[in-house]
Amino acid sequence: MLFKSMVVMTFFITSFVALIALQYHLQLQKSVLFSPFDLQFVSADSKSSSILNITNSTNDKPTYTDKFGIREIYPTKPQGREWFVNMTDPKNDTLLSFFDDAPINREKDGSWKITNPSNRAWQVRMNVETPTGMEPWKNVEITGYAKVISVKASKNNSDNNKTNSANQDYSQTLNDVAWYARSGRHNSESPCEGTALIGGIHTDGSVGWKKSIWFTGGYTDERALNQVTKPLLDRWIGWKVVIYNINNDTAVKMESYLDENNTNHWKKVTGFVDNGGWYANTDDATFFSAGCGKPKDYIITNPGDFVTFRTDNIIWDFKNLSVREIKPQQPL
Repeated sequence: MLFKSMVVMTFFITSFVALIALQYHLQLQKSVLFSPFDLQFVSADSKSSSILNITNSTNDKPTYTDKFGIREIYPTKPQGREWFVNMTDPKNDTLLSFFDDAPINREKDGSWKITNPSNRAWQVRMNVETPTGMEPWKNVEITGYAKVISVKASKNNSDNNKTNSANQDYSQTLNDVAWYARSGRHNSESPCEGTALIGGIHTDGSVGWKKSIWFTGGYTDERALNQVTKPLLDRWIGWKVVIYNINNDTAVKMESYLDENNTNHWKKVTGFVDNGGWYANTDDATFFSAGCGKPKDYIITNPGDFVTFRTDNIIWDFKNLSVREIKPQQPL
């Protein structure tokens, strides 16, 4: 009899412990386990990054997005500056200036059409300035979406001519969409300010990098040239340009990324380092005539007051432009 009572008691105790354990396990699952899409949100009212996607796999890294919901390649540095275009009215922004006050028109999808018929190359320059009293732009990730509506024949009537002759403004030779940084003003009154690292995608779907050591006699030939996608006409693409110093500020790493289907899926299409030997393609007399005191293969490790969204020889739509100061490290 005693043995039977002990068996029954043991059964009830074991059952009770199992029930408590099951309840605890269910509560733990409810509290901490997420399916891959349980945490998806983008804060449009905050400039801070949002977590786009958290999974329960230890091998997955969280993906971060900006205020437009666009994936970031590198994180914004602590206390770093971020700029986002005002999609309600881009010209209502004291930090954004338009070369020649180029006209813009709102499209039905909320994007903006821009061109510049006032000059022969349809030059568009949207310049994001450094706020007064703040450090100039240096290590940056520049993002924007573009849709090429029409292409004007360039001076040499060929998008395949991706080099420029001596002392020739390279906007006269290319049909392209490009973002650039490490820049000052580009004009004949202050030619030595006209530095730039220019990451471009041409309308034929090729990409590459140019450098300007001074304006207009300090352009280099294009490097990291590669055919990466089909022609751009009449379709949305995302274009990212990343620039940051490496090797204790003695060299510059340049990267570009393409969202070729407007799906927020980005692929790296260039990776290029300037650590010397990337020379201006003008003759010595022309290059040194500006008196800038820079070598012909000057490495632009210094920051610049302007980041620029630039096109030549095209009419295009734009949306969701941004510039962020980044912390160079492994991509997110």
